[in-house]
Amino acid sequence: MAGGVKKKSSTGPPSRVWVTLRTLWQEKHLILFKAEYTILVASVLWFLEIGINIWVIQKVAYTEIDWKAYMDEVEGVINGTYDYTQLKGDTGPLVYPAGFVYIFTALYYITNHGVNIRLAQYLFAVFYLLTLLLVFRIYHRTKKVPPYVFFFVCCASYRIHSIFVLRLFNDPVAMMMLFGAVNLFLDGRWTLGCGLYSLAVSVKMNVLLFAPGLLFLLLSEFGLMRTIPKLSLCAAIQLLLGLPFLMENPIGYLTMAFDLGRQFMFTWTVNWRFLPEWLFLSRYFHLVLLATHMLALLLFALHRWKRPGESIMELLKEPGKRVILAQKLTSDQMVLILFTSNFIGMCFSRSLHYQFYVWYFHTLPFLLWSGGVKKLAHLLRVLILGLVELSWNTYPSTIYSSAALHMCHLIMLLSLWFAPAHPPAPQGEKAKSQ
Repeated sequence: MAGGVKKKSSTGPPSRVWVTLRTLWQEKHLILFKAEYTILVASVLWFLEIGINIWVIQKVAYTEIDWKAYMDEVEGVINGTYDYTQLKGDTGPLVYPAGFVYIFTALYYITNHGVNIRLAQYLFAVFYLLTLLLVFRIYHRTKKVPPYVFFFVCCASYRIHSIFVLRLFNDPVAMMMLFGAVNLFLDGRWTLGCGLYSLAVSVKMNVLLFAPGLLFLLLSEFGLMRTIPKLSLCAAIQLLLGLPFLMENPIGYLTMAFDLGRQFMFTWTVNWRFLPEWLFLSRYFHLVLLATHMLALLLFALHRWKRPGESIMELLKEPGKRVILAQKLTSDQMVLILFTSNFIGMCFSRSLHYQFYVWYFHTLPFLLWSGGVKKLAHLLRVLILGLVELSWNTYPSTIYSSAALHMCHLIMLLSLWFAPAHPPAPQGEKAKSQ
């Protein structure tokens, strides 16, 4: 070129895709350990799960436990029986709230009056995949758990696949809705989230184990007066769904659908096998468990969930009227409070049956990696997950499997107790309006 001017290179800066691929290659040994790769690893596992579910449905024999009973129960409603005390199936009376009836009535018609079991299995496979998407989104928002752990959240659990696609229990439907509600809470869509939460409760009452944590979040976010409309929405949904049955036999509906004193059979217990049966059935034992459950919730609310120096009574005020500065809870804190509330309920449950595993299975990694005991290294956490899985897969349960499950629960509960507390609340500063 004249004047010695050099020709500029036509090559522009590397594309964003190329930069991303190069970064992935350079950090390939860290992809399974760095939380920012949650979406990548979760996506691979989710697509892998499609094949796993198809294989399980096609190759593993379906086991009839409650599906036929569900169909008999909703068939009674379809035939015009609205008295809950008269609705029964092969395994006993109908003991689930009205939302269960509507959802499984839809499944009744879709599956040709419950006869097309294979179609029902594929529908539950869809529920499973939707649940995983909702769970992975929570883990992506919190970035608490290393991605390699997600393998244990899905592919490695025989019992969870069995609960969804081989047994067709109603528990997965309730939990799918619950995780949908948690996602809405994280997005700040509290009213819609409370509505979906109430729908989950209407499928199965176990979702109420999250209620203490949710109440704490609502009070923290809104104060008492603005929390009441959201609680009223939850109650209105229950009333509306149950209205046909309440009009027919209100006492029968409430006592059957929300029976908190229901007696469980010792034969099926997973967590109390090491106790003598007379003690397991004792009402005094149940009262001790309930009192311990309430005490544990109170201690966590006072000492772990609220910030040091913050009065629990301050939560009843609107955030803008509090004496100390009101701060938004982070996604980590919100999920930890909800999951811990449920986990405490599981620890002190009167009895856990095999399908109840899905009540807390997807929350266990978050709880383990949120603990404050530094000696719980990655390997020990994975071993605890494995031991919990082994305990739930031991059939029938044994003295050793149930004792091991309680030991794992105790370690996790203590680890959560020693987790870092919220930073102290600044004193003497008026809360900002929100």
